Amino acid sequence: MHWDYARWLAYLDRPAVETLVLYVSGTPAGYVELEVQPDDNVQVAYFGLLPRFIGQRLGGYLLSAGVEQAWAQGGRRVWVHTCSLDGPHALANYQARGFRIYDTRSEWVELPSVPPGPWPGAGVGVAPM
Repeated sequence: MHWDYARWLAYLDRPAVETLVLYVSGTPAGYVELEVQPDDNVQVAYFGLLPRFIGQRLGGYLLSAGVEQAWAQGGRRVWVHTCSLDGPHALANYQARGFRIYDTRSEWVELPSVPPGPWPGAGVGVAPM
């Protein structure tokens, strides 16, 4: 599915979505995106670290901050999907923060040979930091 810049902005501009970004010495290191859903559920919709920050024990810190924010938003249930494409320590990280396995499924998904890049024109005209 192709999303252009306007579609990304519309998605992120919804009041139900909140993104927390972890910075290390002014450099973005990772993020956690929360989405408030019906019945006071809050999903950890996206969570991850940039490759150079993996293995520095930042993932647990970031996930803890995200889960704390989800409960502070009034969540009665905080949940996340994970899969075999996530990092090797993802499930243990979730479980260490109180998540429990609710369901497991196996399915095959065809992945593109080349990961999608940003929307066309991303970064054009942006001054380097």
